[in-house]
Amino acid sequence: MNLLVTGRITGSTMIIAAYFVVLHVSVFYGAIMHFIADMICMPFYIKHKQYDVVIMLGFLMTIALSKITLTLAS
Repeated sequence: MNLLVTGRITGSTMIIAAYFVVLHVSVFYGAIMHFIADMICMPFYIKHKQYDVVIMLGFLMTIALSKITLTLAS
């Protein structure tokens, strides 16, 4: 299996796990997981020129990063 495909599958699984963590464990750690998962998925979508997904992941990464920053600041 290609490294990019493995990254996409791993990242997608981490996104689901991060959603669970946000809801049931910790918003801070869930946001970190979500940010990392989006970073892992991004190269696959860039290579396959699926720029709408890249833009959406960019927005989601911005939201997660703002939550991480606000949590660390308080």
